[in-house]
Amino acid sequence: MRTHKLSRSGKTKAPPRLPGANRQAVPAAAATYKLQKLLAQKGLGSRREMEALIAAGRVSINGRKAVLGDRVGAKDRVQIGKRIIRFDLAERLPRILLYHKPEGEIVTRLDPEGRPTVFDKLPHLRSSKWIAIGRLDFNTSGLLIFTTDGSLANRLMHPRFEVEREYAVRIIGQLTSEQIIQLTTGIQLDDGSASFDQLTELGGENINRWYRVILKEGKNREVRRMFETLGITVSRLMRVRFGPINLPARIKRGKWLELDEKETRRLLTLLA
Repeated sequence: MRTHKLSRSGKTKAPPRLPGANRQAVPAAAATYKLQKLLAQKGLGSRREMEALIAAGRVSINGRKAVLGDRVGAKDRVQIGKRIIRFDLAERLPRILLYHKPEGEIVTRLDPEGRPTVFDKLPHLRSSKWIAIGRLDFNTSGLLIFTTDGSLANRLMHPRFEVEREYAVRIIGQLTSEQIIQLTTGIQLDDGSASFDQLTELGGENINRWYRVILKEGKNREVRRMFETLGITVSRLMRVRFGPINLPARIKRGKWLELDEKETRRLLTLLA
């Protein structure tokens, strides 16, 4: 997996130690962890959603209602309603998939119109669920990331972390200098102002031109709407990077690749 280095100086930083990586490991049976964090890592939702679930009194530990701040270990019995939640505390690395979404699929589990969904292609999970990190609309292709860890998903998607999204955009025609200035300084959309942090021309043939754009937001159809506001038609849109993860060239459209342990730990280190 290729990743962008986060150091502006270009120097490789020594990887920080992962949480819990003490010199003397604590036995899994004796260790305890924050309840909301474990529930989020289980893929049941974001940490904030799990905190709301606990505050609503819907989670119990060993038969009593859980409260915010509770910690649990391997011997504790955790339930949401009548459902028993089992944790594998010996190995808590999340699973992470990279998927090359083709055009013509939607990023939802159930579609009233019966259109193909990206979840149809993913491997089945028994005790958790795949969480999509960001979305791509029906006519957009490229990189989608899935994980079983709600906390990781939140770390990559929440606006306050300003994680970059990079797209290759093909338009009909060529941008003028004035349009480039508008797109990089601010376009007013219905749901607020939006701008590209970077916009680079990549060339093209005939009436089509390719551009590379980078932004740090994930508004619905944001890239297309920015161009459409200026009367420009986007004929093709492809996400090629999300945060530190590039779309690997070896993943064909409609196929996925799961990160191995080394790649997963590297990603978690980059995001630490």
